[in-house]
Amino acid sequence: MKSNFFVPLTPRGLSNISPPPPWHYAGDFLVIDFWAKPEAVASLLPAELQADAKAEGHAQAYFIDWQFTGEHDEFLNPARYQYREFFVLVDALFNGKPVAYCPYIFVDNDAAMARGWAQGFPKRLGLVFQTRTFAASGPASPKLAPGGRFGASASADGQRIARGIVTLEKAVTDPAALGSRPTINMRHFPRLAAGQWERPAVHELVESIMDNFKVADAWMGKGELTLPECENEELSDLAPVRCGNGYRMSVSYDVTDLKTLVDHSVK
Repeated sequence: MKSNFFVPLTPRGLSNISPPPPWHYAGDFLVIDFWAKPEAVASLLPAELQADAKAEGHAQAYFIDWQFTGEHDEFLNPARYQYREFFVLVDALFNGKPVAYCPYIFVDNDAAMARGWAQGFPKRLGLVFQTRTFAASGPASPKLAPGGRFGASASADGQRIARGIVTLEKAVTDPAALGSRPTINMRHFPRLAAGQWERPAVHELVESIMDNFKVADAWMGKGELTLPECENEELSDLAPVRCGNGYRMSVSYDVTDLKTLVDHSVK
């Protein structure tokens, strides 16, 4: 018997948009370091975060091909629990501590969107694709080796919003060299009642908790990223001034918790 965690709330819990935690993730990542205009990064930060002057506008773009499961072999239903995602993390400070904040994220699956909103990721629907590699080698399967090239793209509402390419140069022997800042999000859910629009039911600055984090087959090389201007989109305000390293890796982790840093929710 499953339990209700998300809507719809049903007698057996089978129709919930996503199962209750624990949540287990595995995916192939393309990550690109880039630098945007520092003022553009600063304009996206909530009041509780400060701009990181030393970062000089540093950010990272992530394209991910995900597989998910809960506790009931949900991965056997790939139509519901495989999905693709694109997001940006920008460098910031929280009480002087280096963190990464997620201002934009796009996903192609409603179950992943629900889990993201619960964690504070501001997910929207989009289409995301990336080059895959397969155990059977051939021209259609780039190798995890020097010279291997992997591309990715994201679109929303019929417009291309991002495109990236990573050209591999060398394996990453020490995953610690990849660097990592805690991921910070803003959980926000408004009230619709008249006169209450400016008093959100939920408004919390939170830190993502990722347990059993593992990295495999990590490679690095040259990263390229474009964020073209689109109608009614602001992502391009972060258009790269320059790009740095690109990475291709496989990652897995579990989610069972969330850390609240600041709670402005109206009681």
